[in-house]
Amino acid sequence: MRRLCFISETVNQLAEYVLTHASVIDGTGKPPFPAAVHVRGDRIVQVGNVATPPGAEVIDCSGLTIAPGFIDSHTHSDLQVIEVRREKLRQGVTTEVVGNCGFSAYPPAPNAAELRAFANGIFCGGDHWGWPSTQAYLDEIARSRTAHVVSLVGHGTLRIAVVGNRQGPLNSSEITRMEALLAEALDAGAAGLSTGLMYAPGGSAPMDEIERLCRVVSGRAKIYSSHIRSYSSGLVAAVEEQIELARRTGCRLQISHLQAVGAKNRSLHLRAIQVIEKAHAADVDVEFDCYPYVAGSTVLTQVLPQSALDGGLQALMFRLRNPQQRAEIARETDASIPWNWEDIFISALESKQNQAEIGRNLAELAKERGCKPVDAMLDLLLEENGSVNMLSFNQSEDNLRRSLTHPLATVISDGFYVKGRPHPRLYGTFPFLLGTVCRQRQWLSLPEAVHKITMRPAARYGVRDRGVLKAGAFADITVFDPDQIDSPATYERPELAPVGVCEVFLKGVPMKVSTRLRALRMKQ
Repeated sequence: MRRLCFISETVNQLAEYVLTHASVIDGTGKPPFPAAVHVRGDRIVQVGNVATPPGAEVIDCSGLTIAPGFIDSHTHSDLQVIEVRREKLRQGVTTEVVGNCGFSAYPPAPNAAELRAFANGIFCGGDHWGWPSTQAYLDEIARSRTAHVVSLVGHGTLRIAVVGNRQGPLNSSEITRMEALLAEALDAGAAGLSTGLMYAPGGSAPMDEIERLCRVVSGRAKIYSSHIRSYSSGLVAAVEEQIELARRTGCRLQISHLQAVGAKNRSLHLRAIQVIEKAHAADVDVEFDCYPYVAGSTVLTQVLPQSALDGGLQALMFRLRNPQQRAEIARETDASIPWNWEDIFISALESKQNQAEIGRNLAELAKERGCKPVDAMLDLLLEENGSVNMLSFNQSEDNLRRSLTHPLATVISDGFYVKGRPHPRLYGTFPFLLGTVCRQRQWLSLPEAVHKITMRPAARYGVRDRGVLKAGAFADITVFDPDQIDSPATYERPELAPVGVCEVFLKGVPMKVSTRLRALRMKQ
């Protein structure tokens, strides 16, 4: 298997900077305070009243805020973190947590093509990525030039490594093999386990299988992050299942991108929050995360009943070509879908002939094609061999505000790359949070929001010496203009770059995301 290419970089560990005249938000949640930040090599030397040492470069940060580098604790950039992509750096992100929702690039599967087919809709990958071992992948992400990368082991990937795309319960020896692969990855440095219980084949796993894996996680004091079985009518039961797993095993539980999908299910959001609060009060280590948008994005096949995906995408294509099986898939989809068809938009697909469909919703597509929306969707999946991404308007603004402002919440992007039109969260989550959500809507104070994207996720995922500005911590630093920071990215124009992020330091190295501080440095 061919690995993705990585370009090495030599870093001057003796570079020294003093960032002066700033307002410091240190990540702990406490109010801003005036201070200077002294950086030497890859570490912070001092935060406070700094006496500039001889030879240090002084950078005037008047009118600006200095914060820890932001931590995106739920991303799907598993391939892109080693491709020198800068979309996250431009937002102020210096740490990414990959391997979410049951998808990870390791452990390798006996049939590499099977793993790629499973993950490519989320990874935006091709036909050649892969690593010969878990350790090889973890070693490569450790050399990323754009982020400190933390990785979870995906439950779906574990399953494919052991039994392929087969759905249904596994026997005890098969689960034992999964436990061994998980233990190997955790011991090699993976931060925990993730499940994607709305994605085949992982969604077909019974609770006892996941419990056994969670015991491996708990025994190593790692984290368990779950894309739960339902965010619609089954939301509360799905949250309760994961909390019961945490209660039985003692593992640290993170419920991924909490939301109530579909207008008729919006009242379930508060009930789910109350279930989490009750469990937390009873000493279950459970928290959740959320992104600051009402719309989400994933693969279009998630709309289908999971049974349709047993055996992978090629098996789905076979079923869709069979009139009787297709009719049953359509019936089950129509009966269970929580969205209105107008709320589901095509965001990416493979073929040239269907590029005009990007940006259209399924109701529009059905009208144009002269058929029912479910048939338009199934036809499109057939035409694209199952490789279609969607953007869907999921939740209410009131529920979004409840999630973002909750004391147990961490803020994430859940961003992933697509061959088409991505969700604007990929390009703008963190400036959008600090600008639109904090400054304009005033849902959160700036220190509260920074805490939710720095110290809180660092503690949650065991990220040491990051997420807080203090002596001895890594010099992962974001400098921004609190009056300007925001994201102009929209659903129609998602790739617009953020504004107001002035500089980002990754282990003490300025990443040159803006010309503003470079101009100030030239005046010294």
